[in-house]
Amino acid sequence: MMTSAVNHYFFSSIGRKQLVAMTGLALCGFLVGHLTGNFLLLAGSDAFNIYAHKLESLGPVLYLIELALTGIFVLHLGLAIKLTIENVKARGGTKRYEKKVKTGRGTTFMSQTMPYTGLVLLVFVILHLISLKYGTNYPTTVDGVPMRDLYRTTMEYFASTSATIWYVVAMICAALHTSHGFASSFQSMGWNHGKYFKNVKRIGYLYALAVSAGFAFLAVWAHMKGV
Repeated sequence: MMTSAVNHYFFSSIGRKQLVAMTGLALCGFLVGHLTGNFLLLAGSDAFNIYAHKLESLGPVLYLIELALTGIFVLHLGLAIKLTIENVKARGGTKRYEKKVKTGRGTTFMSQTMPYTGLVLLVFVILHLISLKYGTNYPTTVDGVPMRDLYRTTMEYFASTSATIWYVVAMICAALHTSHGFASSFQSMGWNHGKYFKNVKRIGYLYALAVSAGFAFLAVWAHMKGV
């Protein structure tokens, strides 16, 4: 009975929308934590490297966290793609969908571009991991403790003008994606009471602006410092 109910939830349109909402909000929470840690770049190489080393020192716990984040990201992406395809089919195909979008009823620029900004962010995440997390591994020592000099790897990456521009463009896409996704997630969960939902939208816009601007600022700061 329980298995049947779970299967029905996962295969229902409402269930998938709510899973996209929950995974999206979880990723929004991760971005806040990630940005907070990245601001240690401003404190200098030792502070940032110690922070990164402490994360690495978590060992198996860190791997479990990364595995959970990967699962959340893949689930969010897969379900979002499936829902997008289903929505297009439900509207009678691409031509009728485009016609409806042009009317502007119930749509915004952010909502219309969700699939495209999502694709940009997917490419960004892959390249980000390759360039930084799995990038050049310089050794360093802080207070007698050997560790990776991730600060140097990061600063070298943002010394490139093209890399910095790409990062800022990706953050603009992140702002567009999360500004709609944040409020949409609450709506999908049924938390859209008319009295409060306008405030939820405002919080979503503020969140998107603050987080994306924060990441973009650090990228430009690192580039200017490197220059």
